[in-house]
Amino acid sequence: MLHPEVSILIVEDDPDVQFGCVQAMELADIPVNAVASAEEALLMIGQGFGGIVVTDMRLPAQSGLDLIRFCRQHMPDMPVIMITGHGDVGLAVEAMRSGAYDFIPKPFSPEALVEVVRRAREKRSLTLEVAALRKSLASRAGLESQLIGHSQQMQRVRSLVAEIADSPVDVLVHGETGTGKELVAQALHTHSSRRSAPFVALNCGGMPDNLLDSELFGHESGAFTGAQRRRIGKIEHADNGTLFLDELESMPMGMQIKLLRVLQDRRVERLGSNHALQVDVRIVAATKENLLQRAKDGNFRSDLYYRLNVATIELPALRERREDIPILAEHFMLLAARRFGRQHPGVSHEQMRKLMSHDWPGNVRELRNVADCLVLGIPSDVLGDSQPRAASMQTEGRSLTELVETYERDLIAAELLRNQGNVAHSAKVMKIPKTTLADKVRKYGLSSN
Repeated sequence: MLHPEVSILIVEDDPDVQFGCVQAMELADIPVNAVASAEEALLMIGQGFGGIVVTDMRLPAQSGLDLIRFCRQHMPDMPVIMITGHGDVGLAVEAMRSGAYDFIPKPFSPEALVEVVRRAREKRSLTLEVAALRKSLASRAGLESQLIGHSQQMQRVRSLVAEIADSPVDVLVHGETGTGKELVAQALHTHSSRRSAPFVALNCGGMPDNLLDSELFGHESGAFTGAQRRRIGKIEHADNGTLFLDELESMPMGMQIKLLRVLQDRRVERLGSNHALQVDVRIVAATKENLLQRAKDGNFRSDLYYRLNVATIELPALRERREDIPILAEHFMLLAARRFGRQHPGVSHEQMRKLMSHDWPGNVRELRNVADCLVLGIPSDVLGDSQPRAASMQTEGRSLTELVETYERDLIAAELLRNQGNVAHSAKVMKIPKTTLADKVRKYGLSSN
């Protein structure tokens, strides 16, 4: 399937020839535009043109050969097809040496033109697909090191982050405490063209109105008692970058109105100033609450909710993606070992069983704390044991993946047994989606109703 961006630009000053070329493309169902000069063509090519060019050799000002040389220098992957007149063999040879994809001598049939164009489109389409794939792979490889997990939920999160990271759209991140909302905001920033500008984070919870106002918008000297000098606010400081607002649900109503105005106008006014400053800032807001329900209850502005709800990223709780626990635990233990200058202690069979069966109310943040305890050799409420017993895992001669699957299978089998094989009720008790549990039941060959 051809890439949708591969259209044709005809550059021909003869109206009859131009009309014939355009008609041939339209009859072949090939998207086409036409201009009469190289100068007009350069204006279109300079706007991110992703197609190919078919140009006459002889044009009013700059020649087709000049156009080919420009494209060769600035867009070497874009095919350019040259239309030559009778007796222009020498120019055709020069055009090929200058980087033309092919040439068509006049007079030519519509079928001949379409055939050459189709070959050029296939080449261009392949080039664009490879470039897009390389960009996607590079982005996703980096995301996998930031947003860790093999579960389908995390794959969806990474896919969405990669899709919208480089767009200017504001983002709302929703998830329980400790699920990694700021990490997602940082990933959006890191994988965008804003990465060289500041990433500024502000927690809206537990901050007095006047202090939050000053933190967000800044103030001029003398704006209020104690304002002895000008202060740049977080929004202004994040210009050209990303502003992360955590616990958005706790932002006072008055401040919500001001934030909405910034989102709409991209202008900010310091306290005590009458001058509005233009800002180019992307807002990533995070909440653990259902903002739509809060808006219906009158505790959050509905217009701000709908303004932010263009792109929403839902973060799963750790109990909903238990298959990610081993890799996350290993990652956090390696970080802790490096941070504390300790040896990596490993995880025993019994410790892994406890990690897999724990409910994780604190989510990934809680797991990181447990990993720190393991490395430091101190008691943990989750494990109830300060002594790591990696030896028991080593003597079994089984991989960590095999052990984890065994624990998971046993847990699911036991829950199904307690609920007479009822998948829906078991999923509710285990606090995971019914479809996820059904997939695991099939995977492990367990019986269910």
